[in-house]
Amino acid sequence: MADDVILKVDDVSVNFKVRGKILKAIHHVSMELHEGEIFALVGESGSGKSVFTKTFTGMLEGNGDIVGGTIEYRGKHLEILKKDRDWEGIRGKQIATIFQDPMTSLDPIKTIGSQIAEVIIKHQGKSKKEAKSMAIDLMDKVGIPNAKNRYDEYPFEYSGGMRQRIVIAVALACHPDILICDEPTTALDVTIQAQILELIRELQAEYKFTTIFITHDLGVVASIADRIAVMYSGRIIEVGTCDEIFYDPKHPYTWSLLSSLPQLATRGGSLYSIPGTPPSLYKDIVGDAFAPRDPWAMAVDFKADPPMFKVSDTHYAKTWLLDPRASKVEKPELIQNLHEKLLANTTYGKGEHVDD
Repeated sequence: MADDVILKVDDVSVNFKVRGKILKAIHHVSMELHEGEIFALVGESGSGKSVFTKTFTGMLEGNGDIVGGTIEYRGKHLEILKKDRDWEGIRGKQIATIFQDPMTSLDPIKTIGSQIAEVIIKHQGKSKKEAKSMAIDLMDKVGIPNAKNRYDEYPFEYSGGMRQRIVIAVALACHPDILICDEPTTALDVTIQAQILELIRELQAEYKFTTIFITHDLGVVASIADRIAVMYSGRIIEVGTCDEIFYDPKHPYTWSLLSSLPQLATRGGSLYSIPGTPPSLYKDIVGDAFAPRDPWAMAVDFKADPPMFKVSDTHYAKTWLLDPRASKVEKPELIQNLHEKLLANTTYGKGEHVDD
């Protein structure tokens, strides 16, 4: 519903100047983020996921610019903000980010507790005593055992999973509206990964923030996402509910991502990999960016960029296969009856959002 849209992106493009050349990173991307949802942004490394969400916090590198489109957060246009002081009150406080490597987010020479407390003091105006108490409470909430006694420890004394929990606590210390989780479980083993995902879902239910979850692995978000957008070469090429993306995908790239799920590999068999490589961002792309890697590509895919076709009120896909003139093509056999295959091989298919 339009009245619950917290962030609206319309036709945004981002370019970088690199060694005298223009690198086109984001191409005419539009999306809406609804209050209270978990919105997953999925695609291969280099597809533009992180660059795109950096535009929401003014964290593009110095050689990057938003060259078109608008980004509206609660009535405020973010694309026009240029200086750090313009972002005060938004970056961190309203829109916070958790990055994939907690050691780059934590100061190695400051104690864990003090790093949480200083955020509380800055953004909530609390006294040192109040901030310490609130920091310990946050440490407890994110699952740090003996939080009071571990307040004065340093990041090197924490495991990778524990450091990631602290980064989450730092982000929540601002009480943000939107929490961007940029590959927060990539460096963690599968067991700890599952714990962090569950923690984020539990904290969202308690704190009522909206989540953008960035990942290259569709399986990671299968049990927590409400909606999923698939990115390729700086474009959103399909968006829909979790069930629609998993069980009724329409774009061949989405088919390929699903086929690449490790959970579909059979004993002694090979894991599917997408052939070829993504296109260079320095070159102008004619037609569908995925066409050179797409076994279902038609002649038109190499000549004209497809529009975003409507599949349902919540599901859209940017592929000529949805044109009424195109021959009907079935999704690959490997991802047919996907629900049953995931249930048989993994726990990913058991989430409340992924069911028939």
